[in-house]
Amino acid sequence: MRIALISPKGPLYRRRGGIFRKSLRYKPLTLTVLASLVPAELEADIRLYDEGIADVPEDLQADLTGITIITGNAPRAYALADRLRARGVTVVLGGPHVTLLPEEAAGHADAICVGYAEESWPRLLRDFQAGRLQREYRQAEDFRLRQDLPFPRRNLLPDADYGYGAVFEATRSCVHNCEFCVAPVAWGRRHYQRPVSWVVEDIRRVGARNNLFVDLNLVADREYALELFQALRPLGIQWFGLSTVLIAQDHELMESMAASGCRGLLLGLESLSRESLRDNNKGFNAAVDYREFIRRLHELRIAVQGCFVFGTDSDTRSVFRETADFAIELGVDLPRYALLTPFPSTPLYQRLEAEGRILTRNWELYDAQHVVFQPKHMSVKELEKGHEFAWKRTYALGAIARRLRNSRNFSFFSLAANLGYRYYANHLHRFYTCDAPLPREAAAGKDVK
Repeated sequence: MRIALISPKGPLYRRRGGIFRKSLRYKPLTLTVLASLVPAELEADIRLYDEGIADVPEDLQADLTGITIITGNAPRAYALADRLRARGVTVVLGGPHVTLLPEEAAGHADAICVGYAEESWPRLLRDFQAGRLQREYRQAEDFRLRQDLPFPRRNLLPDADYGYGAVFEATRSCVHNCEFCVAPVAWGRRHYQRPVSWVVEDIRRVGARNNLFVDLNLVADREYALELFQALRPLGIQWFGLSTVLIAQDHELMESMAASGCRGLLLGLESLSRESLRDNNKGFNAAVDYREFIRRLHELRIAVQGCFVFGTDSDTRSVFRETADFAIELGVDLPRYALLTPFPSTPLYQRLEAEGRILTRNWELYDAQHVVFQPKHMSVKELEKGHEFAWKRTYALGAIARRLRNSRNFSFFSLAANLGYRYYANHLHRFYTCDAPLPREAAAGKDVK
């Protein structure tokens, strides 16, 4: 059996014309996990295609193709699926967007996988081999990340094309219920955990000095996190990951994290406004003093990748300069700015749709860098321009120097990442229209079906 697994390109992430260069790319874990789950008895020839580094061949030869979809690349995924099915290739679609909108995805597939695929994907492949493929496969009700699951087949993607190849996952989903977040809608608020021994063995097998955890909230379960950090210490590695700001209230957890080799955290700071945080069901951020928190992380030699969101109903035109200046003053090592995006089926989408504020359902624009709804206190153009202003102000050469000086946590990696984001900041304007411009009717505030 010939199996092709595809991660489609999107407006920003693509081999040609995309804004993400090698320094900002990491090897996609989903494809390598799916490859590892193919039953051995099928003796399959498996090929992986990440369109961020290479185009899918026009004459792709496969008996079955699996395509994983996020909302921003759904149009490309559907186009690929339709083309392959027209040639007689069986197409299976899965991923977050399929889990959010299964009926839409089913129109472009021979079968869909809804939810996590560790159990449904092998069952689907066996059914296909036996000639009894079903239209839909869903995550098992008793799903868990078992000890006997195979390790990702990372060797099926080339290391040379990525800034990070050593990508890991210890946990899944998140216990919080932020209004804009896909996770609680797609997978619920249960926090799934891999056995710590499995995670450690996976890291040992890869044997990399620098490692990346892509967990949405690695510290959601305090006892599990402490056990993991203790187990990582003997490995002598460095790692980067994600966390909520609630870790600021637990000094023991922060110190254990640092001792385990943590050298950088992506933190959802989101906003400086308590009102904005409350609007997005992220009021727990308001209890944290960002200034003291960032100072403490820097003392522990942990770099901060601080993420802020523009476009909440509390935001006015002053938010862009205020946020950029805050990031520069506090020495945030790598600030990131996103536009509030109402991903389909989330509470945010439902609220804005009920208010008649969704401007387009062109999913290609749902990448957190395009305005797809009508802001409350500014125009679409003002939100676009303000977002771009914040990026450029933060990544001016003088601002980079000031931030890195204030952070007192300089490294050549940090400098390289900042220069990568400087390129991103200075080329954003080229990507506001993507391949499909925002319709004039949408810009005028009319609903586009």
